[in-house]
Amino acid sequence: MLSRVEWLVAGRYMRTRRQEGFVSVIGWVSLVGIALGVATLIIVTSVMNGFRADLVDRVLGLNGHLSVVGPDQSLADYDGLARAVGALDGIAAAAPLIERRVLVSTSRRSTGAVLRGMRADDLRNGTLVGRSIIAGDIDAFGSPDGAVLGERLARSLGLRVGDSVNLLSPQGSVADFRTAPRTQAFEVVALFDVEMYEYDSAYVYIPLDAAQAYFDQGDTVSQLDIVLTADHLLGQVRPLVETLAQGRGTTRDWQQVNTSLFNALQVERTVMFLILTLIILVAAFNIITGLVMLVKDKGADIAVLRTLGGSKALIMRVFIIAGASIGVIGTVVGGLLGLAVATNIDVINDWVGALSGRQFSAEVAFLSSLPSQVDPREVTLILVLALALSVIATLYPSWRAARLDPVEALRYE
Repeated sequence: MLSRVEWLVAGRYMRTRRQEGFVSVIGWVSLVGIALGVATLIIVTSVMNGFRADLVDRVLGLNGHLSVVGPDQSLADYDGLARAVGALDGIAAAAPLIERRVLVSTSRRSTGAVLRGMRADDLRNGTLVGRSIIAGDIDAFGSPDGAVLGERLARSLGLRVGDSVNLLSPQGSVADFRTAPRTQAFEVVALFDVEMYEYDSAYVYIPLDAAQAYFDQGDTVSQLDIVLTADHLLGQVRPLVETLAQGRGTTRDWQQVNTSLFNALQVERTVMFLILTLIILVAAFNIITGLVMLVKDKGADIAVLRTLGGSKALIMRVFIIAGASIGVIGTVVGGLLGLAVATNIDVINDWVGALSGRQFSAEVAFLSSLPSQVDPREVTLILVLALALSVIATLYPSWRAARLDPVEALRYE
C-alpha cells in the first residue's frame, strides 16, 4: 500500500519551483500528449464504428441477409421457394425481385441506374425505402407504370413527383434480325431518401410484374431476398436455405456481396488505431525524459530520504506516483474530451463546416452524415492502454532514483 509520505513527497516534486521550470514544461507536454492521444483514439474508433454500423443497417435495410440468385438471373417457382424458406425459424421475410442495370433519361439528361422490380407490399413493409419516402405516395407504387426513385437521382435528372421518366435497357428484343434496346416510360409516384448516397443517387423501383414484362422474363425473377429476424442467425440459417435452393440457384450472404467494403473499413480502423497509439507512446517517452531530469534535480532530496531511513522501494514508489499522476490526469482529461466530441460529432462537424465553408460530402463519404458509435469496451481498452504505458514509462527513472548512492549525491552539497 502507498503511504501518505510517498504521496506527499511525490506531490511536492510535481510542484516544481521556478528554477525547475523546464521539468514542468516537459510534464505538461506529456500530459497534453496523452490527453490528445486518448481523445483522438476514442473519436476515430467511434467514427469508424459508426460508419460500419450505419453501413450495415442501411445495406440490410435495402438488401436481405441472404439471397438466392437464379442461373442467368432467372429463378423459377420463386413463390414456392419463398414459402419453403419462410417456414424456417429465424426468417422474417422472403421477397422475390428483379435487378438489372438500365439507362434513366428525361428530355434534358440521362444517367445509369439500378432498376429493381419488387412487389408493392415487399417494398412498402420489407425495405428501408418504404420507411424513407419524402415525397409522393408509396401506395401509388402498385400501378403498372409507377416508379419510385432516389431523391438524389431525381434531383440530378430534374424530376419531381408526377413527371415521366424513360427507362432504357441494353438487353433488348430481337426484331428483323436486329436487337433493339427496350424503352418504356414510367410515372414518378414517390421519392425516397435513405441517407446513403449510393442508393439515393442510383436506384429505381418499379412493380415486379412490370419488370417481368419490361425485361420479357416471363414468370421468373433474378433472385429471392431473405431477411432474418436477427443478424447472428445467419450462420445457422444459411445451410438450411442452401439445402432448399439446391439445384435451383446460388446462395450468397450480404457479407460476401460487400466483402471488399467492410474489409477495407476494418483494415483502416486497425491501422488508424496503431498509428494514433504512437501519440500516447511519444507522450510516455516524454514522461521518461521528465522523470530522468527530475531524478537528477532531486538527487540531494533522495539522499536525505535514504539517510533518514527511506527504502529503495519507497523512492521508487515516489517517482512512480509522480510520473503515473501525469498519465492518470492526461487519460481522464483525454477520455472526457474524446467522449464529448464523439457523442456530438455531427454538431461539431456542422460547426467546423460553417467556419471553413466546407460541408460533409455524401458523394465522397458514401453516407449522407458523419456517424459515431461509442463502444464501451474499446474506450476501456484505450484508457487501460494509456494508463499502462504511463506506468511502464515511470519504471526506469524510478529504478535509477532508487539506485542513487546517498554518499555520492551529498558529496558536493
